[in-house]
Amino acid sequence: MKTLAIGLMSGTSLDGLDICLAEFEKKDKWHFQILKAETLPYSTDWENKLRNSIHLSATDLLELHTDYGFYLGQKVKEFIEKHQLENIDLIASHGHTVFHQPQRKFTLQIGDGRAIKMETGIPVLYDFRSQDVLMKGNGAPLVPIGDELLFSQYDACLNLGGFSNISLISEGKRIAFDIAPVNIVLNYLAQQLNESFDENGDLARKGEVNEILLNQLNSLDFYQQPHPKSLGVEWCHQHIFPKLQDINPLEALATISEHIAHQISKVINENSIKHILITGGGAYNNFIIEKIKAKTDSEVIIPEKKIIEYKEALIFALMGVLKMNNEINVLSSATGSISDHCSGVIA
Repeated sequence: MKTLAIGLMSGTSLDGLDICLAEFEKKDKWHFQILKAETLPYSTDWENKLRNSIHLSATDLLELHTDYGFYLGQKVKEFIEKHQLENIDLIASHGHTVFHQPQRKFTLQIGDGRAIKMETGIPVLYDFRSQDVLMKGNGAPLVPIGDELLFSQYDACLNLGGFSNISLISEGKRIAFDIAPVNIVLNYLAQQLNESFDENGDLARKGEVNEILLNQLNSLDFYQQPHPKSLGVEWCHQHIFPKLQDINPLEALATISEHIAHQISKVINENSIKHILITGGGAYNNFIIEKIKAKTDSEVIIPEKKIIEYKEALIFALMGVLKMNNEINVLSSATGSISDHCSGVIA
């Protein structure tokens, strides 16, 4: 039986809202087709609201949670009308992460699913991370369930978004973890040079690597920790941004790019990965991709544009389908929770 699902994803790098309509069918295994997909850039007002949400009072944050839910619902409604879509079975929304502190047993993705349901009239699944954190997991990464069910032909799947995360098979189990911050730091530095992001890595290419800074970054405790592990914006505010204060932005971009490539290549080499699928906005950063290729023997596969840009939204749509069918949609081997489970709240 075929299921039509819309997946919504808003990443920490704030490059916009990804909307992906996909058709899923389970035969011998899961099959998918992306039918329509687009990224809606945030207005300056919404980008600022979401970027500064970490600093809001509790009451203002609750207000934003509701407002953003209605915003998501309106955008989905416009998407449905624009493409004249019918018979959509469900919407699965990741929401926008404000806080992610699994060690303190909480993670918060705003965008109330009930508001999306009120706007669209379609069943909505949301809040996919909280249950995993309550089950002693990291609440991340969640995408490995999709890598397992939709992209198992690759040795590993690497996503280069606000943060880089990887999923791969190790000793018969799919493991996954965050590797390093990527666009959340690169965009921050590019904006100091009046660019919204470092297109193709061209700015970083002009800079010189600061070896002292590079060594400081590579020595951070996180990189010595075993998986499962995950990163959040708070970690960058604590450990990364303060180190960049007095560094020329081009130099910082070159150094961060070298740091990202070093950490990713280390993981690829340690796990003897032969074929790696790379998706997310960072897949377009030629400078970092070149560095990864130079530092590893792995065959790097950059897929078609729809998969690069919408793989996460696609997989959240799948997670919604799995939740509706009461099937496992979170892997404990990836998040560190006490068991595999079926996560998400239904509106």
